[in-house]
Amino acid sequence: MNKRIAIPLENGSLCAHFGHCQQFAIVQVENGTITEVKEVDPPEHEPGLYPRWIAQFGVTDVIAGGIGQKAIQLFNQQQINVFVGAPVKTARDLVQDFISNKLELSANYCNHDGHHTHGNC
Repeated sequence: MNKRIAIPLENGSLCAHFGHCQQFAIVQVENGTITEVKEVDPPEHEPGLYPRWIAQFGVTDVIAGGIGQKAIQLFNQQQINVFVGAPVKTARDLVQDFISNKLELSANYCNHDGHHTHGNC
């Protein structure tokens, strides 16, 4: 399995609200083994920007906590899979769970319909 996985971070762990993260971890997986983890600072958040920005790193998958449906669609347009509802863990731990088929997800979609009720997001 060769993948490049992006994970939004806050204080070194998964950020529960995708668009408000401090950094992204870009994790390289080659033959089922993590070979590199690098953290990059995102540009200022604008709706629709992150999917295009993340795609430039050759990302194949995103592991997220809470994320809006529109962002998921934009990632899918970039041929990037999105896994939603991940637990708050470090990027390395999340990717290790992912490649071991042990990543437990509980859907956590952000509601951006103008009411801004994000629940756990």
